[in-house]
Amino acid sequence: MSQQKLLKEVIDILNKNKIPYMLTGSIVSSLQGEPRLTHDIDIIIMIVEKDINKISSAFPGEHYYLSESTIKQAIRDKDQFNIISIKEGDKIDFWILTDKPFDKSRFSRRQKENFLGFEIIVSSPEDTILEKLYWSKLSGGSEKQLTDALRVFEIQYEKLDIGYLKYWADRLKIAVLLEKIISKAEIMSE
Repeated sequence: MSQQKLLKEVIDILNKNKIPYMLTGSIVSSLQGEPRLTHDIDIIIMIVEKDINKISSAFPGEHYYLSESTIKQAIRDKDQFNIISIKEGDKIDFWILTDKPFDKSRFSRRQKENFLGFEIIVSSPEDTILEKLYWSKLSGGSEKQLTDALRVFEIQYEKLDIGYLKYWADRLKIAVLLEKIISKAEIMSE
């Protein structure tokens, strides 16, 4: 199964089961910025412990590997768990929506996009940039994350809320990284 087909299948399952989600990470930065190969599917979901059975039944064992105890732990820790497609071995990382102000803000700002003929819900370009800068900081300065953020900034520039970017960059302690990509950006003016 291709990554796109798996993504469509997973999004269909989440929609059918009314599980609020937001696609994030490298797939979204490729959609909003410069496409690049990625093996990651990162999805933020809003679930609580009573939803574990809903997740287990939505991703049946004959097609997917998942651990209910890992899901339970992820919900308690506000962390992540994954589900693996048994046939292909592809992995989906599900991140539990936290109560942190930035996470609540970006989840409230999610947007619908058309992706390869189907509708998905993704992070806003500003939140994609901020997330990539934050992950760069956490990883000790990942150039791949910075480049992803830069490309989204360049391509989405005319639509970006710069005030929002600066507000959250300051609070997330990544203002230096935001200024770095702003200074590197090659913005085409009409």
